[in-house]
Amino acid sequence: MTTRTVNLCFHGIGAPDRDLEPGEAPYWISADLFHAVLDTVVGRDDVRLSFDDSNSSDLEIGLPALLDRGLRGTFFVLAGRFDSRGSLDEDQVRLLAESGMDIGTHGMDHLPWRGLDEAARRRELVEARDAIAAVVGRPVDEAALPLGRYDRSLLRELRALGYAKVHTSDRAHARASSWLQPRFSLVGTDTVTGVQEEVLGRQPVRRRAERAVIGLAKRLR
Repeated sequence: MTTRTVNLCFHGIGAPDRDLEPGEAPYWISADLFHAVLDTVVGRDDVRLSFDDSNSSDLEIGLPALLDRGLRGTFFVLAGRFDSRGSLDEDQVRLLAESGMDIGTHGMDHLPWRGLDEAARRRELVEARDAIAAVVGRPVDEAALPLGRYDRSLLRELRALGYAKVHTSDRAHARASSWLQPRFSLVGTDTVTGVQEEVLGRQPVRRRAERAVIGLAKRLR
């Protein structure tokens, strides 16, 4: 297996069944694009798939498509949305886990974790993880950073809390063994050709350098 990993992140698929947050709409993609991207990555051992935001489309569209192709994904769940319309409830999260999918935490309320006070950090980083683990009946040790925001203080706390991997939105390729995993989030204007050329292919040296500098600045601030 190659040491390079391409992390593809999906948010909503198809038509949302809830009110969207400001700025969220561009991250919903068509079911056709979703299926086409999955067809493109079948058989590639350097691609990892993940799903953020606990949308019900994860189960209704995402899970059957993955199972049909023999693919696996990690679903980063929002514990605070278990009882919300258009979002995954506890039984649905449990079904994802029982179907062979990995389950991680996206926190409680889809708030950026950077700069929270102590009580809010505990709610997002500890209580949400514990609630999700109770649902799936196994430890939850991976996290996806809401809105992709982080700094060195947050990363230090996540390490101390025992998270095995933390996933960002830094649009860069990752090393399979790295603790911090940058991801590419798909948006509605993406095309399969664009994903193949700009994400799955090898990025130009200049772009790789730019993304590395941006990631380093976040880790050091």
